Amino acid sequence: MASAAAAGDGQFKLSQTSVLKINKGDITQWFIDGSSDAIVNPANQRMLGGGGADGAIHRAAGPELREACFKVPEVQPGVRCPTGEAKITPGFKLPASHVIHTVGPIYDSDKDPKGSLRNAYKNCLTVAKENNIKYIAFPAISCGVFGYPYGEAATVALSTIKEFANDITEVHFVLFSDDIYDVWVKKAKELLQV
Repeated sequence: MASAAAAGDGQFKLSQTSVLKINKGDITQWFIDGSSDAIVNPANQRMLGGGGADGAIHRAAGPELREACFKVPEVQPGVRCPTGEAKITPGFKLPASHVIHTVGPIYDSDKDPKGSLRNAYKNCLTVAKENNIKYIAFPAISCGVFGYPYGEAATVALSTIKEFANDITEVHFVLFSDDIYDVWVKKAKELLQV
């Protein structure tokens, strides 16, 4: 799907220098330039691959991604990336140059799911800026097996990105399913003046 973005419906201005694009597609195929771009992996705390988008990203990147993740020091036994934090690795066989791994909250068991989800997006953007990433693509963090309701998740995601994306040229959402895509576009129209 390269850098082609859905014109019209899915494009919004975040600031004078930053644009949001909401696309439907496969995040493992997304890239802009292969040097200053990153996809976000909705990882688990071990960072060694899993199901859904996490597993797909690990398969597409090849075994080098798991090796790089394994080298990230554990902050406690079995935890390389606590919920709401973000870590960066190369993209290896992915078209995008980097992967930013973040762990979203499990909606029903997190004490403050909104705060944890906000931190996941904010910390991904912080890590992107620290590594001169100009283009970043997010999935719908925590909306799969972690059970975050789509509308609430979209509101947290979009408001956090609007607040923290100043140094990022383009923020993309690459969403796999029609129902999540539709919710994200609807919320963006409500929250972001076109």
